[in-house]
Amino acid sequence: MSKRAIRPKRGRIAALGGVAALVTAGIAGGLWAGADAAAPAPATGGSYTLVSAAGGLCLQAPAEGAGAQLAQQNCGARGQTWRLAAADGGYRLVAAGTGLCAGVRDAESGAGAAVQQEACDPAAASQRWTLTAVEGGHRIVNTGSGKCLAVKDGSTAAGTPVQQNSCDSAAAKRWTFKAVTGTPAPTASSSASTTATTKPTATAKPTATATAKPTATATGATGTVPAWPVPQGADVPLTETRKVATLFDGGGRRFVGKGGLGTGGQSENQPAMFELADGAVLQNVILGEPAADGVHCSGSCTLRNVWWENVGEDAATFKGTSASQVMTVDGGGARGAADKVFQHNGPGTFVIKNFRVEDFGKLYRSCGNCKTQYPRHVVIDNVIATAPGKRIVGINANLGDTARITRLTVVGDSGKKITVCQRYTGVTSGEPEESGSGPDGANCRYTAADVTYRP
Repeated sequence: MSKRAIRPKRGRIAALGGVAALVTAGIAGGLWAGADAAAPAPATGGSYTLVSAAGGLCLQAPAEGAGAQLAQQNCGARGQTWRLAAADGGYRLVAAGTGLCAGVRDAESGAGAAVQQEACDPAAASQRWTLTAVEGGHRIVNTGSGKCLAVKDGSTAAGTPVQQNSCDSAAAKRWTFKAVTGTPAPTASSSASTTATTKPTATAKPTATATAKPTATATGATGTVPAWPVPQGADVPLTETRKVATLFDGGGRRFVGKGGLGTGGQSENQPAMFELADGAVLQNVILGEPAADGVHCSGSCTLRNVWWENVGEDAATFKGTSASQVMTVDGGGARGAADKVFQHNGPGTFVIKNFRVEDFGKLYRSCGNCKTQYPRHVVIDNVIATAPGKRIVGINANLGDTARITRLTVVGDSGKKITVCQRYTGVTSGEPEESGSGPDGANCRYTAADVTYRP
């Protein structure tokens, strides 16, 4: 419905003009005549499918990646989960399957411009959207152009591309947010009488529930650990590092390095397959062979249900500079690590839980000779380590490192050759020296009861 005011005919009473103005204002504010209340506001950080009111089809991010125009497709397919990430004055719509953002092509302002998925840019107004609640859904308005997310020509056919168009009452410009199972449910709108544009919360962090299904589970000391999954669909080649700003959900697919990422050796300074920004989440990903230098994390991050079939230089390296940052590995597993699985170079706390490691050098190593050193902390809980292996953790006691270990199960190490906690004297140049091993109550914090040995 147009927001253009209708000039009353000469001779009408003033009251009629007032009523018309009131109705027009209500529509412009996002409420429909006869609506009892605004539509519930989706939760910042939640994951949703977006259903068009025109034909009941879902907004889908094509598998082709950046530059591909969004389209509506029959609901239930991959590429239809969207995360609502807080942005300045609005939201970013982040495709869970690709980690890319919905944006207007070339930041155009005109009607009919394609809406595509593209690398997320926090400064791009063309990737920022506001939500206006209307009866039965929301209009999704681009802040760069002021136009609405719309299905081309109001079509109800699967495969129809999505673009921006002038905002009005057309069903093709109205969307329903349906929460994906395991994500925050929508929150109620505050009031039908208030403006229906929802506000993001500034501190929201991306969260999500893993969707890839492991083939089985194995029992650890007192809990279960997922078994190796079967990759879903065709392998995905990566020729350059994929940067993740908020969330990337691989859908259980296997990613394999090609070109500059096509190495699995031990040479230093290799590029990563995935690079995570501070606060980002990587989930449901299998890294095949070769996997270059695995995953790099720039601060706090979460790796959920991530698997390394054959570790290259390292499975993951954790950087950043804040003592309060927390890096979490929850689920997943790694095998074939000639040296380290997880390398901790920055400060903060590293959590490894519900994880399995097989045929490895060290599961975790606090950097022994970084030019800048910090006290670092590692927490290990419900991990299954299968021989051959050398060390579970290596920490620098002289720098104040600590390792808290609970529910560790060691398999196939009848001679107990795998060192559970190795202490070193950390340095800023040269090579660190070993300074002792085993529980000491200060740096290596565990007891014999925290470790179970199985054949």
